[in-house]
Amino acid sequence: MSTAVEAGTWQLDATRSTVAFQARSVWGLVLVKGTFAGVAGGGEVGADGSANGSITLEAASLDTGHTKRDIHLRSADFFDVERHPEITFAVRSAKLEAGKTVKVVGQLTVRGISRPQTLTAELTESAADAVTLTVQFTADRTEFGMTWNQMGMMRGLTTVTASLRFVRSAA
Repeated sequence: MSTAVEAGTWQLDATRSTVAFQARSVWGLVLVKGTFAGVAGGGEVGADGSANGSITLEAASLDTGHTKRDIHLRSADFFDVERHPEITFAVRSAKLEAGKTVKVVGQLTVRGISRPQTLTAELTESAADAVTLTVQFTADRTEFGMTWNQMGMMRGLTTVTASLRFVRSAA
């Protein structure tokens, strides 16, 4: 498997990409897991191998498998999907480093609040027409205005795990 990624335009293959999250609730006793079904994105890879682009999640597409909890997470207490229907990660730069490690620098925007993020991703697939990046990082929901915490039930950071497959766009 080659680790070089061809220069050009790449589009996210939403059918072969996943974005999941997990956080502790009920005073740290319950691990809540969920996914976002609505994911889109794309980017450009330059001749020097550097990349930029964006990933967009439909905030209302979150699914934890528990309808009442999902309704609450979509409310103004958390994602406020009526006012902020999208979660975005704008990639300012992505550069392949040693081996299959990719350093990604960007802006995460949730609820209209943007915060800089530097992530380490892994290039798990690299072919002439498709690449897959996997990444895991933590986010502090309070930095994005999600401060609801009835009786101190919410604890710790939220872990986000993504497997993002990009396909080469037709010229």
